[in-house]
Amino acid sequence: MQPLTNKTALIVGASRGIGLAIAREIAKAGANTILASRNVDALEAEAAALVKDGHQATALQLDVNQAQTVSQLPDVDILVNVTGTNIRKPFEQYTKEEIDYLLQTNLTGLAILTQKVGSRMKERGAGGKIVFIGSLMSLLGLPYLSVYAITKSALAGLTRVLAAEWGRHNIQVNCIAPGFILTDLNRQMWQSPEMKNWLAGAQANPRMGTPEDIAPMAAFLCGPGADYITGQVIAIDGGYTTTAVWPFQG
Repeated sequence: MQPLTNKTALIVGASRGIGLAIAREIAKAGANTILASRNVDALEAEAAALVKDGHQATALQLDVNQAQTVSQLPDVDILVNVTGTNIRKPFEQYTKEEIDYLLQTNLTGLAILTQKVGSRMKERGAGGKIVFIGSLMSLLGLPYLSVYAITKSALAGLTRVLAAEWGRHNIQVNCIAPGFILTDLNRQMWQSPEMKNWLAGAQANPRMGTPEDIAPMAAFLCGPGADYITGQVIAIDGGYTTTAVWPFQG
């Protein structure tokens, strides 16, 4: 039996990048996987491909900024919150509209969604798994990411508090903090040779990460092997937050 057989998983932000990689991994682990995002056309194509390969998958159009759609969600055993966006600039240059947009998309919408899903998990009494996708900004600071950092730091805090509140209901809540993962949100930034050269000297593993580097941990945290893991912020970052590189050769 696969580790997620007979489980229903909702992956929010599954149309591309990290969310899509996680949805594929969780479907392959046996879960009835619901791929959710605003872009339903892309979701349907990906869900159909998973079904063709013998997995259980469906597409669901979901906008976390629309509260009325959240109330219509099905009961799930697993919730993975991936949805997020970014605007990079000096802090003093953000407009109120940009701040509101990032807070709503990266934090408020996901908080309300998790509130609804977690409440149903408690009522059903069958436990559950919740995984947030944070960021390096959940753990440290880098320039020109201030509002993004507000949202991702908040997700790390929410992870710990929900783990404390919902642990007695057998609901485990964890957060993955991806490092420098190449996605559509940052692809243009990483075209610069300066950025690539900097990364090569900044962390133990000198390569960029991929969404497929994140997906196995997400699937593990959603399975029975993680029943005693909760309230954790787990970095998958090539060693960036824990190592430094220097030119000395032993």
